[in-house]
Amino acid sequence: MQVIVVSTLGMMYVVENGETIDSIEDLRGKTIYAGFKGKSPEYDLNYILKANGIDPEKDLTIEWKSEHTESVAAMAANNNAIAVLPQPFVTTAQMANENIRIALDLNHEWEKLQESSGNPSALITGVVVARTEFIMQNPEAISDFLDRYAASVEFANNNIDETAALVGKYEIFPATVAQRAIPYCNITFIEGENMKEKLIGYLGVLLEQNPQSVGGALPNDEFYFIR
Repeated sequence: MQVIVVSTLGMMYVVENGETIDSIEDLRGKTIYAGFKGKSPEYDLNYILKANGIDPEKDLTIEWKSEHTESVAAMAANNNAIAVLPQPFVTTAQMANENIRIALDLNHEWEKLQESSGNPSALITGVVVARTEFIMQNPEAISDFLDRYAASVEFANNNIDETAALVGKYEIFPATVAQRAIPYCNITFIEGENMKEKLIGYLGVLLEQNPQSVGGALPNDEFYFIR
């Protein structure tokens, strides 16, 4: 198996029903809702908190939920709630309560931490992978797919109404939700050496926190497809 392209960057946001959070430091002492403990959303959040001098075990309270929908429900039930949510759940929560606002963009917070790094990583949410055997047997098809995928990403980001209509048509999310969420989804196309560099850095963050999250060790160079 090889990764052939990074398809989405960080879609995680700190949202609140209030006006108390303007920086990572403002999370100190707060209670926040978040989903998927023991998976990448926890490691992403912990990395950002620790890099900003906040101990996730001592300096704030994180109430872990098994699903993002539970965090949305918790926000609806608590007038002063703070949560870490991905798109399009952020938009779903905002459409249910117009007072919920995006306080922090975790992708932006991650990028700020990389500004002084010699080998900058990225907060990666999604990738496209393919079987190595298929890649080796069909190099032209893979190259054609990547070209079409790049065009698709450009279309999605530049034609939001049409893309949202397709999302609704195929019952992924309601079109009204998709229309508002797409600009915040960080849909992207990163391939080649740039993809490799950013992904190695991101996987290194996961490895440091829980080696088993990346299978015990970083993958070798053959994991990254470069055409």
